Amino acid sequence: MSHGAPIHLRPTAPLGERVLLPGDPGRALALAQALLQEPRMFNHHRGLWGYTGAAPDGEPLTIQATGMGGPSAAIVLAELIALGASSAIRVGTCGALVGGLALGELVIAREAICADGTSRALGAGERVDAERSLTDALTRQAPSARVGAVVSVDLFYDNDERRFDEDALAIEMEAAALFAVGGAAGVPVACVLAVSDTFDARGERERIDDHTLLEAAERMGRAAIAALAA
Repeated sequence: MSHGAPIHLRPTAPLGERVLLPGDPGRALALAQALLQEPRMFNHHRGLWGYTGAAPDGEPLTIQATGMGGPSAAIVLAELIALGASSAIRVGTCGALVGGLALGELVIAREAICADGTSRALGAGERVDAERSLTDALTRQAPSARVGAVVSVDLFYDNDERRFDEDALAIEMEAAALFAVGGAAGVPVACVLAVSDTFDARGERERIDDHTLLEAAERMGRAAIAALAA
């Protein structure tokens, strides 16, 4: 499918070919302020804040929010690729599905289990892989992160007691769609996540506090930028 001029992104600054993709516009701003030199607003259309600035290696990098869920993420990445993005890493949040994952811990997704509609609509099967070499670079930059499969879903508030594949470390909403878009376009896409929610044996949710989340976001942002520069 060809894309003409972007409809949902309206750039007000140049695009850096290397891109970080947080879901949350506020986290895009926080990461741009913490990790980029002289960030300029790249997009504010539809509340999808994005910023371009100089990464630590001096080269341009864009941090662009995707919004929530696969449909929004797929639109944003497709339009970034149309504008010239050459590699991207999702820097998002996830809910832990296995014991031993603490709030604020990092998870790197080698693959996503496609329990969402968007990746399936894009032609993905049961699972879709992250791009291997970029993921390997990410694991070198975040050696303490847990690495494995995540499951991508459409519902954040889901009372269904379905049990996902036992090998999934965490649950989130955008990775499968992003991997599918990147794979179809031949653009490397990887994903690192901070654990923002854990669940006890009764399914009760414990949510991360804002300070711990921001600290984790900056750690994963630095690792992702270093991986993109490798």
